[in-house]
Amino acid sequence: MKAPELYARFRGEVEKAIVGQDEAIRLCALAVLTRGHVLLEGVPGTGKTLLAKCVARVLSLKYGRVQFTPDLMPADIVGTAVYDLQSRSFRVRQGPVFTNVLLADEINRAPAKVQAALLEAMEEGGVSLEGQQIRLPDPFLVLATQNPVEYEGTYPLPEAQQDRFLFKVVLDYPTPEQELEVVDRWNRGIELKDPVAAGLQPVLDAAAIAECQQEVRAITVDEKIRRYIIELAVATRQSPELLLGASTRAEVVLLLAAKAAAAFEGRDYVTPDDVKGLLRPAFRHRLLLRPEAEVAGQSPDSVLDAVIARVTPPR
Repeated sequence: MKAPELYARFRGEVEKAIVGQDEAIRLCALAVLTRGHVLLEGVPGTGKTLLAKCVARVLSLKYGRVQFTPDLMPADIVGTAVYDLQSRSFRVRQGPVFTNVLLADEINRAPAKVQAALLEAMEEGGVSLEGQQIRLPDPFLVLATQNPVEYEGTYPLPEAQQDRFLFKVVLDYPTPEQELEVVDRWNRGIELKDPVAAGLQPVLDAAAIAECQQEVRAITVDEKIRRYIIELAVATRQSPELLLGASTRAEVVLLLAAKAAAAFEGRDYVTPDDVKGLLRPAFRHRLLLRPEAEVAGQSPDSVLDAVIARVTPPR
C-alpha cells in the first residue's frame, strides 16, 4: 500500500468520529509511520482519548489504557513477578504497556518514577522485568494526554521525558461550524465517544503499516535540507528567549517526520515546506523558555516562528 492511500483511508475513517482536528489526525498518522510517540495537550472535551481509540480501531491494533494517578506504581504499567502456588515459582505478569497503542491518560498526574517507567518502553521498544529484557509488540505507539489548565495535583513532565515524544499536539476548540456538526451527529444518535458506535472500520493492519514504513525510508533528503534542519535546531539554542534549545534527537525526528510527510504527498523527496510545517509540533515540547520571556508573553511557538523567519531555507 502506498503512503498517500494509507493516509487517505486512515483520515477518512477517523474523521467519522473526530471533527475539527485535521492536523492532530495527520500528526498521529505521521507518528505511526516514523515509530514515534505523541503528547496530546488540550482542555477536557476536545477528543484526546477518543483520538487514541480511533487510531487503534482503524489500524486494527491492540489498544490499552493507563489512567495516571498520584498513587500509581511502575509495576502497574510494565508488570511484575507473581508467585504461582501451583508451580511454586514466580512468573512474569505483563502490564498494560504490552499492547500496540497505549493511551497514557493524564500522564502528568503521576509522580516522576511512574513517568520514567515509560522511558525504556518508548525509547527501546521493550521493558526490563525480573532481569529479563522483554520486547513490546510491533508497532508500539504511546499517545499521552495532559490538561494545560489544571495544575493542582500534577507533576510536570521532565525535559528527558518530553524529549521521547515525536510530537506535542495541541488540540484547540473546533470552529462553531465544526461544533455544530458534532452536536448534529449526537442529535442523530451517533455516539462519537465510541469508535465502533460511530461506524469506524479497521481498514489497515500492521502489514500495511510496515510496507509504508519501508516506503518512507526510501524518501530522499538533500544535503541542503539536512543542513537546514540543523540550522533551525542551532538557532533555537542561540535564541535569547530560551534556556534550552532543541536536542540532536529533535533534529533526527524532524528529519524522519518530514520524510513521512513527503510520502503522504506522494513525493519521493523532502522540501523545506515539509520541514517548516512540522517544526512546531516536533520542537515545541523540547524548548525551555527563560522566565523573563514567559513574563513578556512569549511561547515556544512564537519563538519557533521567529526562528523560521530568521533562518533562510534552501532553494
